[in-house]
Amino acid sequence: MDVIRNTEALRQRLHRVHNRGDRLAFVPTMGNLHAGHAQLVRHARSIAPVVVASIFVNPLQFGDGEDYASYPSTLEADRELLDDLDTDVLFLPGVEDIYPGGSEHTATVVVPGLNAILEGEHRPTHFDGVSTVVAKLFGLVQPDIAVFGEKDYQQLLLIRQMVADLCMPVDIEAVATVREADGLAMSSRNSYLGANERAVAAQLYQTLLDVKMLVESGEADYTGVAAAARQQLEEAGFVADYVSIRRAADLAVPAPGERVLRALAAARLGTTRLIDNIEISIS
Repeated sequence: MDVIRNTEALRQRLHRVHNRGDRLAFVPTMGNLHAGHAQLVRHARSIAPVVVASIFVNPLQFGDGEDYASYPSTLEADRELLDDLDTDVLFLPGVEDIYPGGSEHTATVVVPGLNAILEGEHRPTHFDGVSTVVAKLFGLVQPDIAVFGEKDYQQLLLIRQMVADLCMPVDIEAVATVREADGLAMSSRNSYLGANERAVAAQLYQTLLDVKMLVESGEADYTGVAAAARQQLEEAGFVADYVSIRRAADLAVPAPGERVLRALAAARLGTTRLIDNIEISIS
């Protein structure tokens, strides 16, 4: 595995790949890799002969008071994992490589609509930072395919929308959420959970399973179902930001008769903010 730290060296390394016409799959990450990330890389390897991963903690997607400075870093373990998964290139840029004029002065990419609902309501600048850094990374790597996890479902839809709006020649592939044995969605931020909090954390997924069961059984009062789920989380010890049932295709409020939905939730346990989602299919 080649480890590359600057943009010019990356361009030179990938120039050969593009000239050969080999398909290239890209997995962007912020590091502190776990089994969920490994599944993204395995999927990339299964669909393309060349796999590039990146590790970059993007300051632009962190708001005031969030954990940019303390975001967990396990670089040596990450390198070993990616090497074991036969990753061809690991791109490890610095902030100055991605934002040469400073992140506060950079041009930004905004995906209107999806950037302002659900997560966007609670983290107002987050998705503008995500779309900006992903657009920059796509420009540098020039992948044929990029692989994202469904755990960050709103992010997945936002990136798909950005690619379509900007006519980027990148196929966006989704990989199902990887979970712990008790159902907790794998996340780098799970390491923040104390022992008592970790014992409660899987209740977030269980609550979404309860929502799924109710709706698939015929309950049509989505607002009521979401309100009850939020109360269930609060009673378990969470501080809920939202629980919502949306149309899966675009996260719009579902109209009567919609059959493919998504239940999404975000809630805090202590200082740790957890998100999760689940598909709902109405027969």
